[in-house]
Amino acid sequence: MKKEKYTVSIYTENNLGLLNRIATIFLKRHINIESLTVSSSEIDNVSRFIIVADLSEAQVKKIIGQIEKQVEVIKAYYHTNDECIYLQSALFKIKSSLLFEERQIQNIIKNSNAQIVTVSPEFFVIEKSGRKEEIENLYDELATFGIMQFVRSGRISVTKEEMKISEILRKQLN
Repeated sequence: MKKEKYTVSIYTENNLGLLNRIATIFLKRHINIESLTVSSSEIDNVSRFIIVADLSEAQVKKIIGQIEKQVEVIKAYYHTNDECIYLQSALFKIKSSLLFEERQIQNIIKNSNAQIVTVSPEFFVIEKSGRKEEIENLYDELATFGIMQFVRSGRISVTKEEMKISEILRKQLN
């Protein structure tokens, strides 16, 4: 049973308790969710869950079937990394004194294509969007200087192939 990273996209009505029920589907199968993001979608009043996990194709097909049994779920899909365009965002909070005392920090920010989003007398905040590996590399470089706070978002993604999801969802909602 070969496992690989799958991105599961779930289009749903936004109802209380659905997140818990979806997470439980993974929990019952002892599958760790690496990343989970919920946002609005391209359709009014429809939310989109993006879940990333290491699974076999047989497992992901079973999970999709279980997810689609949930009343609020309109449609669920799964994709491999090769079928998606994806990224994450991260924020790094660093002591302001380092920005001026350690010239290397400015080079790290520039070389990683990160941006400084705010500067105060006590701290500055760097934003980095990209692949998980890029964010981890920046983290490793900044960690030697000291990171006051760090947060990373879950994966966001779109498929490379046209899905015509808007048409599919409109038909199912009517």
